[in-house]
Amino acid sequence: MSKAITIDPANGETVNEYERIDIFKAKEKIAFASEVYTSWKQTTFTERSQLMHALAKLFLERKEEYAQLATLEVGKTIIQASKEIEKCAWICRFYGDNTERLLAKEIVETEEVKSYVTFQPMGVILAVMPWNFPFYQVIRFAAPAIMAGNTGVLKHASNVQGSAYALEDAFVKAGFSKGVFTNLNMSAD
Repeated sequence: MSKAITIDPANGETVNEYERIDIFKAKEKIAFASEVYTSWKQTTFTERSQLMHALAKLFLERKEEYAQLATLEVGKTIIQASKEIEKCAWICRFYGDNTERLLAKEIVETEEVKSYVTFQPMGVILAVMPWNFPFYQVIRFAAPAIMAGNTGVLKHASNVQGSAYALEDAFVKAGFSKGVFTNLNMSAD
């Protein structure tokens, strides 16, 4: 089986190697995310918001650790990486506080007695993300998608699998059910 290799851009040395999963394991993880979706979509905005705020708190508590990881994997300065993690916390709080209002039914005037636009969760959402903002790019997708009642699977860039696994772990540590957010460490092929 192949590996995703992280190389420190500052010195060209291999930092870490991560075993890739094959297509069968990926399908298994996606099926699990789909199974989890059936219950996750039934949670309330209040429940989701509490978890999203717990995730924001975790980002701030572990800011230095996550910033060091981003610096090691993509060569950001520690200040830039710290700001990226702070922005992730802000995004989690924003969607935790505003998703219910943003997705509220919208009454539409028609010839019918009652017409409205409604927003419903769609299921398992796949995100394919670049390397340059290993935390922010993912959270700007995951926070609104998960707050809307979807589950998410991530195919992150090969060189930032440490960040990808850290994100998956952060969701679980914040209290989200396993499978609400899943990393798929697989090749682009």
